[in-house]
Parts: sequence; structure tokens; C-alpha cells
Amino acid sequence: MSIIDFIFEEKAADIGNFLVGRLLPFRQKRNIGPFVFIDHMGPAHLQAGENLDVAPHPHIGLSTLTFLFDGAVRHRDSIGNDIIIEPGAVNWMTAGKGVVHSERTPDHLREIEKKLHGLQIWIALPKELENMDPEFVHVEAKDLPTWKEGNVSFKLIAGEFEGKKSGVPVYSKLYMLELKAETDQHINLHDRLFGESGLYILEGSVSHEGHTFGPKQILITKDAHLCSFEMKAGSTVYLFGGEPFPEERFIFWNFVSSSRETIESAKELWKAQEFSKVPGETEFVPLPENPLKK
Repeated sequence: MSIIDFIFEEKAADIGNFLVGRLLPFRQKRNIGPFVFIDHMGPAHLQAGENLDVAPHPHIGLSTLTFLFDGAVRHRDSIGNDIIIEPGAVNWMTAGKGVVHSERTPDHLREIEKKLHGLQIWIALPKELENMDPEFVHVEAKDLPTWKEGNVSFKLIAGEFEGKKSGVPVYSKLYMLELKAETDQHINLHDRLFGESGLYILEGSVSHEGHTFGPKQILITKDAHLCSFEMKAGSTVYLFGGEPFPEERFIFWNFVSSSRETIESAKELWKAQEFSKVPGETEFVPLPENPLKK
């Protein structure tokens, strides 16, 4: 990328009983377009009886996007969805005024060895939609737009790109792209993206102006029009971003809102257990005293 504003290594964080690499937010940069939170989950090799178990917890004011590279996660939520997400598919849950969900290793994998690896992403809603009714959409891997440009494979995970549109129903102008290079490649996306732009290196490396960046690094530029870089053969990167909102977004734990008062109200509702319940689940994650804040 030309004019890289920030370069960051991912930092580890505990989510439930699982360790993830947290990519966003950080002190110097709280969001990239409408993207406010990105976690790199795994890669982990789990033994028989060692499982992902994130008990029911709430969200408001955002959409969550789960995208797996390996393994499987059972998603259950308070609007009645119960589905297993597998590699390449997209789980898109829009919390709006409030939703509760759990994330667990599926029953058929709990007593065998397995792997788990993926990205979990939060995208803030426009201010006028922060209080919308919750929704859920599952998009299979085969239904995501894919194409090749030379020896680079592209996949549009969410949003729009040059007339192509993902089946993920986003609520603002954004994009999330996967790029895989078969050979060393020069990538020039000048004038092809918009808004703010971030690049996450999953594997391999990218270079720009004599500097080389490797896995688990995120590169950010405020000007998406200046996005060009070299990819080494075998590299996989994710480009994401879009138009930022005019209003600031506040984050407390799993709550995202343009209003501090709305977040305070959600905290009290969760402490009183007045959110809708996930059918068949009795556990819940208590409100933490010192969660991620903005």
C-alpha cells in the first residue's frame, strides 16, 4: 500500500476459553471504515474433549461476520437460529437493538481431535439502523463471488467491488476481499477501492517500497486509492474497509453504539438478564468489569 499510516502486529486476547489474536481496535486506530473489531481465532489443534464453548452473550448496534479457514462452530441465537458454520461460508448476524448467541464446537466434533481457525469481525451499523430488529443470514462458500486476475484468485466475502456483490446483506458501503497469489504478483488496486482500507496478512508476505511484511500483521491506510503492493507466491491476504461513519462509535464489551446512554442501558438489561434467551441454553457470560472500551 502506498502511504501506510499504521502497521500493527496482532495481540493475543482471551475470549471465553479460547485464545485469539486481536487485530482491531487499538489505541492509534479504532476503526477502519465501518469495521470496528477483528479477531484472528487460532489456528488451534484441539484434543478430544477440548472444545470451543462461548456461552450466550449479547450484542447491540453491529453485525458480526464469522469466516472460518478450518474447523466448525455451532451458532445458536435468541432469534431461533441453530446452524453449523464450516470453512468458506459466512455467518452474518445483525444485532440491531439486541441479540444473544452462543458459539460452541459441534456435537459431532467434541470427542475427537480437530482444528479451529478463522476470523471474527464486527461491523458497526449506520446510526439510523442501530435499533433495527435482529437478523441472521448464512451464505455458503459456493455462493460467494470468485474470479481470477492473472495468477491471483479473488473472493468477495462481503460488500461490493466493481459491480460484483456478495450475498451478505451489509448495511453500509464496505468491502471484504480475499486475495491468494499463485506466483509473485504486483497488486494495483489504485482507484478500485473506496474509503479507508486495511490489509491483513494471513500467510506469506507483502512488500511495499522496499519493506516486507509477514503473517499476523495488519497494514492500514486512510486513502484506499493508494492501495498497491507486491505479494509473494503462496500468500493470502484480506482487504477490508469502506466509508467511515460521521459519528463516533463507542465500544463496551460486545456493545457498539453511537450513544453512550444506549450502551449503559444495554449493560443494565444484561445484568438483569432481560435480553431474549437462546433456546435450550441456560448459561450466560456475566458482564465484565473491565472489557474492551472506547
